[in-house]
Amino acid sequence: MALLSTRRARAAHRRLPRPALRRPLRAVRPPRVSAVVPCYNEADGLATLHQRLSASCQAVVGNDYEIILVNDGSADTTWSIICALCQDDPQTVGIDLSRNFGHQHALTAGLSRARGELVFMLDADLQDPPELLSPLLERIRDGADIAYGRRRLRHGESWFKKTTAFLYYRLLDRLTDTRIPLDAGDFRLMTRRSVDHLLAMPEHDRFMRGMTAWIGFRQDPVDYDRAERNTGATGYPLGKMLRLAMTGIIGFSDRPLRMAIHLALFCALLAVGILCYAVGSWLLGYAHRGWLSTIGSILFVGAGAFFFIGMLGQYIAQIHRQVQSRPLFIIRELRRHDGID
Repeated sequence: MALLSTRRARAAHRRLPRPALRRPLRAVRPPRVSAVVPCYNEADGLATLHQRLSASCQAVVGNDYEIILVNDGSADTTWSIICALCQDDPQTVGIDLSRNFGHQHALTAGLSRARGELVFMLDADLQDPPELLSPLLERIRDGADIAYGRRRLRHGESWFKKTTAFLYYRLLDRLTDTRIPLDAGDFRLMTRRSVDHLLAMPEHDRFMRGMTAWIGFRQDPVDYDRAERNTGATGYPLGKMLRLAMTGIIGFSDRPLRMAIHLALFCALLAVGILCYAVGSWLLGYAHRGWLSTIGSILFVGAGAFFFIGMLGQYIAQIHRQVQSRPLFIIRELRRHDGID
């Protein structure tokens, strides 16, 4: 009887409907181009940016692209406009950071979410034209891993900014061992492998144009004239420009520290010369007391000492921030056409 009941149970089990087999999910193919745009208080120009950037991408790769707009803690309606663009356009992705982390970190946040085989980096102010995507892509097709925009003219900028930018790029080139392209910002097109190497670099104080130069590979320029800003105010006032300049020098050069040794040797030689002059004057009988030269020497040496103490402090501060290992950014919300991630 037990054997018979076991057979009946097996037969009944065979008649039960089997659950449908789950098909393995197909991997979503990454888009050909990802465009990453950091945005800070860019409400007035976002619609124009999106229109021109979409047209430029469609002209090159059809609909095989995505646009990633990163809201870097804007105080205006930038995020609400980004949400509306995401709702209307399935190619647009919005990232809202928890606060203002700065341009370089916002750019890193966008790169971390970019899935494209090529990644197009540009600012939201339209000074760097999205239409330059096509000639940048030609450089990639010719074998470059990174194609970057090199500024010929800078329309709408003050003589002070033009002069300081010109001098800074030349000074940076002299100080660093890494050859950072002159007159080039973060406007560039990069292959997937170069972006992956860039994201693997753990710097907290990020100087993206220097980091991309450090990666190596073949990097080709495309010359263009930088347009005047049409709307809004620049996100890089003098204070932020100076901090970014200091980050670039400290992050890619230890020569300021070595300059302290050279200055110390110079001051030592100067002190020996003054001592020899004082002894000689005393032996020849025309020694005179000069407090001005004494005070001048003290001020000269003191100014040099304080300068390099400050420079050393900047290096230590950067080490301190790196050791803290805090995240580079915090994403509050990620918005797509089909909802919130």
